[in-house]
Amino acid sequence: MGLLDRLSVLLGLKKKEVHVLCLGLDNSGKTTIINKLKPSNAQSQNILPTIGFSIEKFKSSSLSFTVFDMSGQGRYRNLWEHYYKEGQAIIFVIDSSDRLRMVVAKEELDTLLNHPDIKHR
Repeated sequence: MGLLDRLSVLLGLKKKEVHVLCLGLDNSGKTTIINKLKPSNAQSQNILPTIGFSIEKFKSSSLSFTVFDMSGQGRYRNLWEHYYKEGQAIIFVIDSSDRLRMVVAKEELDTLLNHPDIKHR
């Protein structure tokens, strides 16, 4: 049983299809993490920066995932909130080696967690 299958059992997910938002500042490693979550035969060898957003679909043995890889560039961050209602999970990626923007990442995470679509779930 893979990581995602174990996680679905622990979280008690009954749905067969899960929508996941992958958020964080630009160059934090969001696309790389999504790539590692995919089955090994579906992983990409070339990782390019995401402009706007991209949608990745893949399956584990028990679940079908649709992952929205949202760009972390400042001009695109205001688009994140349009996807909160449909998401069942959020992966927020922080680059621990980017000490200069750690405060910005904290502010974005605080804003996300205080959004009405997220806060009352």
